[in-house]
Amino acid sequence: MAEVDDAILWDIRMFVYRWFAETARPPTVERVAGEFRLDRDAAAAAYRELDRRHAFFLEPGTLSIRIANPFSAVRTGFVVRALGRSYDANCAWDALGIPAALHADADIAATCAESGEPLPLRVAAGEVAPVEPVAHFLVPFRHWYDDMVFT
Repeated sequence: MAEVDDAILWDIRMFVYRWFAETARPPTVERVAGEFRLDRDAAAAAYRELDRRHAFFLEPGTLSIRIANPFSAVRTGFVVRALGRSYDANCAWDALGIPAALHADADIAATCAESGEPLPLRVAAGEVAPVEPVAHFLVPFRHWYDDMVFT
């Protein structure tokens, strides 16, 4: 297996996040290989290592990024509209993390898990409105990385 040094690992991580922010989708391992002039095996090794370090999360058994917190590569019940794009967040917490990561105002479409009622939120100038909704986290933080998709 090809090895990639720490310095380029963190450059790759930053590239993945920039790409997600600019496109609302994760880059492929081939795109990263081309960007960093790596062979595919080295880029794949970097993806696996970043997954191992919880810098982002791959779909099991693949090189496809599923989660780069707060961004999700799959459709979720937490849609964030910001900067003219629609992003999927992994959870309520990440739905608030996307506007923070983008340094942007956003409209968030979410649904109450208990009642099924829509819970629209607006983030403007770093403030959330309305302030009444409450997010409940079923899994304690110390167990979030046990199963990121379930969490």
